[in-house]
Amino acid sequence: MPHPFHWQPGDGLRHATLETRPRGGFTGEAQVETLCGASINVDDSAQAWLWATCPECNKVAHVLAGIR
Repeated sequence: MPHPFHWQPGDGLRHATLETRPRGGFTGEAQVETLCGASINVDDSAQAWLWATCPECNKVAHVLAGIR
């Protein structure tokens, strides 16, 4: 079963969001609300996926996924 969130890089970290991802993904002009409460500017570059994970988004994502 898929999780209700997905990962999205922006503002220097990989964040998680509950926002519905548009077909083809978010573009660099988009802003999304994240699980940590930040509003980030999306970075759709390939290297952005290599950034560190936001620790607060990671905590909330684990709770939503049922992982302790």
